[in-house]
Amino acid sequence: MDAKDIDRTAKTTLVEQVMAAVRTQISSRIIGAGARLPSIRRMADKMQVSKSTVVDAYERLAAEAVIQSRPGSGYYVTKHVPPFTIAPPNTGNDRQVDPVWMTRQSLSANSSQLKPGCGWLPASWMPEAEIRRNLRNLARDQAVNLTDYSPPNGSLELRTLLSRRISSRGIIAEPGQIMLTESGTQAIDLLCRFLLEPGDVVLLDSPSYFNFHALLRAHRVKVIGVPYRQNGPDIALFEQALMQHKPRLYITNSAVHNPTGATLSPATAHRVLKLAERHDLIIIEDDIFADFEHEPSVRLAAFDGIERVVHIGSFSKTLSASLRCGYIVATPDWIEDLVNLKLATSFGGGAFSADLVLSLLKDGAYRRHVSGLRNRLAEAMGKVGAKLKSIGITPWTEPDAGMFLWCQLPAGLDSADVANVAVKHGLILAPGCAFDVGNQASGFMRFNVSQTLDPAIFPILEKSMEMVENKT
Repeated sequence: MDAKDIDRTAKTTLVEQVMAAVRTQISSRIIGAGARLPSIRRMADKMQVSKSTVVDAYERLAAEAVIQSRPGSGYYVTKHVPPFTIAPPNTGNDRQVDPVWMTRQSLSANSSQLKPGCGWLPASWMPEAEIRRNLRNLARDQAVNLTDYSPPNGSLELRTLLSRRISSRGIIAEPGQIMLTESGTQAIDLLCRFLLEPGDVVLLDSPSYFNFHALLRAHRVKVIGVPYRQNGPDIALFEQALMQHKPRLYITNSAVHNPTGATLSPATAHRVLKLAERHDLIIIEDDIFADFEHEPSVRLAAFDGIERVVHIGSFSKTLSASLRCGYIVATPDWIEDLVNLKLATSFGGGAFSADLVLSLLKDGAYRRHVSGLRNRLAEAMGKVGAKLKSIGITPWTEPDAGMFLWCQLPAGLDSADVANVAVKHGLILAPGCAFDVGNQASGFMRFNVSQTLDPAIFPILEKSMEMVENKT
């Protein structure tokens, strides 16, 4: 808990923000049951608020039986801590839309709802016919494993092919440096289990993929955001965060950044790696959007040589979300330990999914599919960007590839308010607050251009913005 937990422009009071910070530390188990809270003076100094603000916050928390006062000793967390929750405490309207809200809304949507805020391509854009054809071929192949577990590292043939594929991005890794996972999310989860302890500090881009926030909350670590620019993280603020917070880990997208669509420049990549080496920082490079690029851009793992950068990928976004197949590329000694961790937490991977992905990659179906996707997304990017501009929504940058546009709403509009109105009219949006650690992106929204082509979206979006504007 420190001054970064306080937002003096927020709608909530300082007392409520101090209370929220304490609740978060308790619910995340960073402060355990029975533990003593910082003194009133120390908490006021840490959060840069008045002592009376802290007194009021502590007294209210005590009234709620979250903490208890021991005269002459201080304030302590009660012995009965509420069950752990990933969703942050609800402290007002700016907390109603959080990463868990985003995921639930998108996954629970029915066919009549429009989903410009979701993070995947429409089913009609995916190679269903090719998947069915390869499924039939595999079913007839007696050598294919339909019932058993996969080897500990996953299919050697697929790992060998992945080794060749990532070399086109300048990443040199032998099959023994690759471990298959069931998804990109599982890959990051395993790495967090492997690298982090509760209370560690992790750097994220600000904004960054909203599920990073939820996942890191599950690991009970402290998250610090670093502003992301058109060419990568703000280097001056990145270095400042390293010196001030001494983070263990930095998680980022190098190419086709989510949600901004920006691309890391070679100069910024070089400086990030120099700072990482100086401050003993480990980097997880999430590269699940790699195949959306027309030409490979900079990869931290390529510059680093897989020393302090761990590279991950999957096929959920480009092939099928139902085919759970991802991978981790890391140093050989780390792979051994990660394999042990994977076996302990999930026993074994899905051999059939790996065989199906391998079949699609080998027969050229996947290559043809992604080639068409790139062109289709580029066309959608132009159409959706122009339409959004016409109703006063401004793209932050014009991405070279991918499916996301990070956009600024008209001045004074809060994207969470707009999203809450729109969802009542069957429109699921992705407000900026879910992507940002410090709630500095309340005026922004992410649009998936492949899901924003339906003309019915824009009247609902305009009406939602008008309703919010009229209320304010």
